[in-house]
Amino acid sequence: MVKIGNIEVGDFPLLLAPMEDVSDPPFRALCKENGADVVYTEFISSEGLIRDAAKSLQKLDIYEKERPVGIQIFGSNLDSMLRSVEIVEATMPDIIDINFGCPVKKVVCKGAGAGILRNIPLMVKLTAEMVKRTHLPLTVKTRLGWDHNSIEIVEVAERLQDVGIKAISIHGRTRAQMYKGDADWKPISAVKNNARMHIPVFGNGDVDSPERAVEMRDRYGLDGAMIGRASIGNPWFFNQVKHFFKTRVHMDKPSIQDRVALAKRHLEMSIDWKGDVLGVLETRRHYTNYFKGIKNFKPYRTAMVTANDPQEVFNTFDRVLDEVIDPAWS
Repeated sequence: MVKIGNIEVGDFPLLLAPMEDVSDPPFRALCKENGADVVYTEFISSEGLIRDAAKSLQKLDIYEKERPVGIQIFGSNLDSMLRSVEIVEATMPDIIDINFGCPVKKVVCKGAGAGILRNIPLMVKLTAEMVKRTHLPLTVKTRLGWDHNSIEIVEVAERLQDVGIKAISIHGRTRAQMYKGDADWKPISAVKNNARMHIPVFGNGDVDSPERAVEMRDRYGLDGAMIGRASIGNPWFFNQVKHFFKTRVHMDKPSIQDRVALAKRHLEMSIDWKGDVLGVLETRRHYTNYFKGIKNFKPYRTAMVTANDPQEVFNTFDRVLDEVIDPAWS
């Protein structure tokens, strides 16, 4: 049984990765219902938290049905990060995670996210001070290194463990790669196989099929998989992986009725949480995957992603049920 601190998370836990404008409460709830063992919030700016920025504070919303849930924060200023820990603790998450992996320029240029990979001593110092500040398990998500010439992830992971983190998730790319090329899981496996490591090591990047999750577990020996892009518009992915683990057979694909029902619930929950405008806007990115593989679906998808009125989207869902042939039965 894998543990993050004292929290039992399963034999090979599947974690929902923190994704900006994706892993909000509605989506986290759907992923949890469909097999995710641990879910993480969108990443939250420590500077935004200490300045009471509305968008940052809204991201602190967590709910009992999500547990265990981690709140992820990012920043590079020690004082701001320490003050943000106190704000995060007040919302009572199960885990606090530090983002040392975001490759986006506006984050990196401030020395935060993957930007801190150019200053490993600061990375370790900041982590050590945050561990001292909180009673909650502190975890880290990071990348292999800044670029191919600066990959020292085995040493870095050990140093972070030694100052007190309870788990580490590693994306198998450098910052220089962004999301291009293939994720390299061999250095992550080297972290896990370091005899001095005793905390869980989770792999991230390119886990886009049940077979790949099996490979991460059985070939690379990691403790769990953090799932990102494969879950967008596909909350079923977690249960699909677990079913494959048990049977070595793929689960039946969700029916048209299942897809419409979940997409509809997702939109309803998003509207309840963010209101009509943002609720409609921020579910759009999911529709391509919700209805992936259905022939001649483009007109319906276009209607879903261009409508601003929630009722228009719901009407399109109803049209799909009436007019689209389920590929499972065609």
